[in-house]
Amino acid sequence: MGKTLMDIKRSLDENVGKRLTLKANGGRRKTIQRSGVLEETYPSVFIVKLDQDENAFERVSYSYADVLTETVEITFFEGASTDIAAGGQ
Repeated sequence: MGKTLMDIKRSLDENVGKRLTLKANGGRRKTIQRSGVLEETYPSVFIVKLDQDENAFERVSYSYADVLTETVEITFFEGASTDIAAGGQ
């Protein structure tokens, strides 16, 4: 996995429509974990449609910079063991 914003965007573009688990830094030693589907990617952000039974919101959006700085970690399911992180895992 590359370490640039464009590499992260390309990787997410290839996985639109796939289920994922998202870990986000909520601040003050708080980690938020959510499940959903990668719905859309845009030039600066990507949208995740969350599972309704677990979350109060329908959708969340994050920037590619959040993934680059490891504020957000994404793990895809359905046979794709892709882990997107700045470390190239």
